[in-house]
Amino acid sequence: MDYAFRLIFNEFNYILVGMLAAREKQRVRDPERTRERLLQAAFREVHRSGFQSASIDTILAATKVTKGALYHHFKSKEDLGYAVIEEKIAKLTSDRWLRPMLTDGEAIDILIGVVRRIPDRPQDVRAGCPLLLLSQEMSPLDEQFRKRLERIFVDWQEGIARLLRRGQAQGTVRRDLNPNEAASFLIATVEGYGMLAKNAQDAKVWKAGIRNIVRWLKSLRAGESERSGQRMLKKHVRRQRRPS
Repeated sequence: MDYAFRLIFNEFNYILVGMLAAREKQRVRDPERTRERLLQAAFREVHRSGFQSASIDTILAATKVTKGALYHHFKSKEDLGYAVIEEKIAKLTSDRWLRPMLTDGEAIDILIGVVRRIPDRPQDVRAGCPLLLLSQEMSPLDEQFRKRLERIFVDWQEGIARLLRRGQAQGTVRRDLNPNEAASFLIATVEGYGMLAKNAQDAKVWKAGIRNIVRWLKSLRAGESERSGQRMLKKHVRRQRRPS
């Protein structure tokens, strides 16, 4: 009886050790997935608590990753924060703004569509913009944070300005508009209304802001005289290009 029990017990241990070894091997074989899980958990924690108050233990508990594994991928908490900016916050801005602005269509219509698609659920408004919140917290304290965050703002502004210049070339955006200044104003207005709404903890404040932003964007459309002039110019160019 004892012999049979020991045999079964040893067999069970053998299977258990094999399963644990296979699981550990799977983790070793998939370091990118582990890194991505750490980044996603870190982004959520930093967005919720701020970088300085962000807890490494909370990130580890959410991912079930060891501290050694975390520091294998990121040399320090600061290194993890830099990666959150470059791979999560920058991607969020790109997905929400830069990529849609590359699509075909009239510049103002595209911008209005982008603005109206910004999440306006109460939980999103209460959480606030991660780019703005981290900039306010860390830009005065850490130059490496500031530079990385500035790069996102610069790319964002340049993307809007480029789209507005395209609209001017197409005759759909006012020619007297300075694209760079308008782009800066749009970003400042979006972030400003986001902060007002977060402070009020009220999605109605954000929705009112969106209506005002859309109204301003519509005012950037070229007048009918400018549109007519642009159409006439295009017709003239086409005639000049026709073989005689």
